[in-house]
Amino acid sequence: MLRFPVRFLRSHKLLSTRLCYSQHSEASDVFKKYPSASSFANVTSDANNSQQTQQTTESNTKDSNNFQSETHFGYKTVPEHEKQKMVHEVFRNVADKYDLMNDLMSGTMHRIWKDQMIGDHYRPQIGGTYLDVAGGTGDVAFRIAEYLKRQHLNAPNSGLTSRVIVSDINANMLEVGRQKSIELNLHKWEHHGVKLDWLEGNAEDLSETIPDRSIDGYTIAFGIRNVTHIDKAIKEAHRVLKPGGQFLCLEFSQVDPIALRQFYDWYSFNIIPKIGQVVANDHDSYQYLVESIRQFPPQERFKQMIQDAGFKNVRYTSLTFGVVALHSGIKL
Repeated sequence: MLRFPVRFLRSHKLLSTRLCYSQHSEASDVFKKYPSASSFANVTSDANNSQQTQQTTESNTKDSNNFQSETHFGYKTVPEHEKQKMVHEVFRNVADKYDLMNDLMSGTMHRIWKDQMIGDHYRPQIGGTYLDVAGGTGDVAFRIAEYLKRQHLNAPNSGLTSRVIVSDINANMLEVGRQKSIELNLHKWEHHGVKLDWLEGNAEDLSETIPDRSIDGYTIAFGIRNVTHIDKAIKEAHRVLKPGGQFLCLEFSQVDPIALRQFYDWYSFNIIPKIGQVVANDHDSYQYLVESIRQFPPQERFKQMIQDAGFKNVRYTSLTFGVVALHSGIKL
């Protein structure tokens, strides 16, 4: 298998162009005259009580709404509508160093995990359409495309075209991936029947660009923990997949045994943000990335979330003592 370097679009429309040329989105007052000062005082008191009750109710409603609309951004609690913008800023800041930082943070292990994801656990078929979500720099999509190219070379007269769609909410990440595809001459793979498209879209809602039951396989690697509503993203994956389509998610997870977990925590919180500061001049973004890993559900809970979205045959494999886990499911 070829090894690739580690891991624009001006609208939310799917840009279906060639590999290297794809271009790239809140009573009136009713005053009554009362017959006596006494009755006026009583009514005023009632009105004041009513107003206080209304204000208390409105305040409680606001508090309730604020509570319901909060989520986590790393270890911080933030309004839901703010998280997407904050995550977007993180990846805008790190896009040009993203692949290099992945190599440094994982000791290149992420490449092995992605190789295991594509090929060992995921076998795309020629003529299919495959969606890689939060795949900005193309690391997973390129592996899918390469796998499909080999299948096409084994069936040169199939007359079929395989399509790989890279989707990401961040245009900066997509631009890095698109430039990588140009440098690697991946446009030439279209001659082998493999076509690569780039899509700027939100994992929680791809309805404007990806029809129901149109995708043969859905992958997401190291991206789902960054979405605001993980359950919505999984349900969206279920929506776009054809019956029989496979869902595959590679994500950081719960390390076991405890002794290794202690070392892993020390390394994550003491070393990774410092590497980010030195290499990418960005300590805070990598502090968030470390915290977001700790906030992500452990293997069994995430498995249940996938099942709750409607997937069947849900299972997972822990890799490297649970540093990452690979979850899969089938839409029936």
